[in-house]
Amino acid sequence: MLLDLQLDGRPDTAAARAQELVGAGVAGLFTFEGPHDVFFPLVSAAGVVETDLMTNVAIAMPRSPMHLAHAAYDLQLLSRGRFRLGLGSQIKPHIEKRYGATWSPPAARMREIVLAVKAILGSWQDGTRLDFRGEHTQHTLMPPTFVPGPHPYGIPPVLLGALGPVMTRTAAEVADGLLVMPFHSHRHFRERTLPAVEEGLARSGRDRSSFSVFPQAICAMGRTPEEQEAAAVGVRGLLAFYGSTPAYRPVLEVEGWGEVQPELNALSKVGDVAAMMALVGDTMLETLAVRGTPEECAAELTRRFGDQAERVCAYFPGYEPPLDQVSALASALR
Repeated sequence: MLLDLQLDGRPDTAAARAQELVGAGVAGLFTFEGPHDVFFPLVSAAGVVETDLMTNVAIAMPRSPMHLAHAAYDLQLLSRGRFRLGLGSQIKPHIEKRYGATWSPPAARMREIVLAVKAILGSWQDGTRLDFRGEHTQHTLMPPTFVPGPHPYGIPPVLLGALGPVMTRTAAEVADGLLVMPFHSHRHFRERTLPAVEEGLARSGRDRSSFSVFPQAICAMGRTPEEQEAAAVGVRGLLAFYGSTPAYRPVLEVEGWGEVQPELNALSKVGDVAAMMALVGDTMLETLAVRGTPEECAAELTRRFGDQAERVCAYFPGYEPPLDQVSALASALR
């Protein structure tokens, strides 16, 4: 398997960090929609490294599919054909109160956005008339002045992030690949995610060879027990944050921990982070995340995903492992 890692979200430091990570053997870099723009760090990185680049994810609802298509086209140019556009939906409070955008049923909306982006890119590539008419977005005007023309490296893949069965089926039906949300377990991936993928592919009349699965995993990695325990602090915090969100309760329910979700949610509303982290015991941590040396983490990631995916996205929340450990993880996965 190949290793993809998160790139620093600051565009002024992204290029230097990209060079470090690629030098350590990382096969791909991704950004997420956090405190900085999701596209700009990839622009910085594309000029200094020859590696795969991906948004993971760009929040799609507040953006026009036309904006997304232009960004994907240009990053595909800058990366010389190594870009993947990863899209996600976010939850209603963020769409309405943080982005100031309009909320609508997410799976149906994301289906339409993916199809619209692909229609725009396809129109540019093939020279066909743009005529996309959806419920939420319409794209029927494309004067020659605004057409960049056929892409010399081909149309970039459009991926969709998903956790639940409806969005997962949607991804398998209309997107080029699925970004498996990092908050999951081996059982949830096998019993919930993969069957939903097969259902979506059946609806679209495609087989698995035309669709990529990109698993993601949260890692507490270190050479010594002390390093692993220090790393586990950030991992517990992220797992507690995810677990407090009602949308992630199905993952906990699969493992018999459904009752923990409302407890985490109540604690999050009063800001008791310490109590939230205390609810994430060792068994929960090692089920929902991966803990161990670089070689042990690689073995567990391969066990979970090796028969289903060619690469994996790893997260190191709240800590930054030394580059020699990153290199060892990448090497062991290969």
